[in-house]
Amino acid sequence: MKKTVTVAGVIGTGLMGVGIATQCALHGLRTIVHDVDPARLESVPVKARAVLDELIDAGRIDAATRAAALARIETSATLEAMAEAQFVFEAVPEVLDLKHRLYAQIGAVLAPDAILASNTSGFEPDLLAGPLAAPERFLIAHFWNPPHMIPLVEVVPGRATTPDVTARTETLMRAIGMEPVVLAKAIPGFVGNRLQFAVLREALNIVRSGAASPEVVDRVMKASLGRRWGIVGPFESADMGGLDTFVDIASHLMPELAKDEEVIDLLRAQVQAGRVGVRSGAGFYDWDEAHVARVKAARKKLIALG
Repeated sequence: MKKTVTVAGVIGTGLMGVGIATQCALHGLRTIVHDVDPARLESVPVKARAVLDELIDAGRIDAATRAAALARIETSATLEAMAEAQFVFEAVPEVLDLKHRLYAQIGAVLAPDAILASNTSGFEPDLLAGPLAAPERFLIAHFWNPPHMIPLVEVVPGRATTPDVTARTETLMRAIGMEPVVLAKAIPGFVGNRLQFAVLREALNIVRSGAASPEVVDRVMKASLGRRWGIVGPFESADMGGLDTFVDIASHLMPELAKDEEVIDLLRAQVQAGRVGVRSGAGFYDWDEAHVARVKAARKKLIALG
């Protein structure tokens, strides 16, 4: 019988890495976070506290729970620290060469039955697994940002991944409060990002056509589909509406939907103008203090739902 995971490792100290580490620590795991940059390691407790403070503010946890979670998070500048972990999450930047260089080193470090999971949102598992000595103990566990607010984890095994490793990963994801789904096969973007970008393409197309502004498109989404999809997914929704009705609508509507890639030019134009979004203070919106406050208030409500 496989041992229960008591020690988790996280490689990478960005928002996703620290978010995953905090989720593990919050659910009782001793969690070791690795980065080669001492300054980034020093930022880990600060980022973790910010996540936990959001949970306190939303009424999800208390101060004692926050303190206990923070006490379970350790940092290490040496990769060898991952030898203590039974499950290691890789959350380094989405650069294939960087991941491959890490994987070439980590085989000599991991415990014999430890699982390595990449948090990649784009690379397929077989592409990543090349340098690994034990690809049968590797798979993708794609968390969504931020993990303490969005529970989905897309578990994507590679061709070499054993069923036991997939099952153990599902078990751990549930144990740390996440909602895992296992894909039958790897496809670019997995499921969530494909759905997200399909919607974004049509949203950009609507704006490009002049039918509605970005503000109107967002209001439509938040006041209709955004609420519905939190209760039923697209297939459930179609069943409930009647598949015959959906066939009728799809027959005349689907040919009108965006199929080209030229809509990306709307994004490129914003980027070329230096309007990259919240980070620059402007994108499709001007992100003034009032706008940021409105989003934070909505985010707090969602976190409170648990």
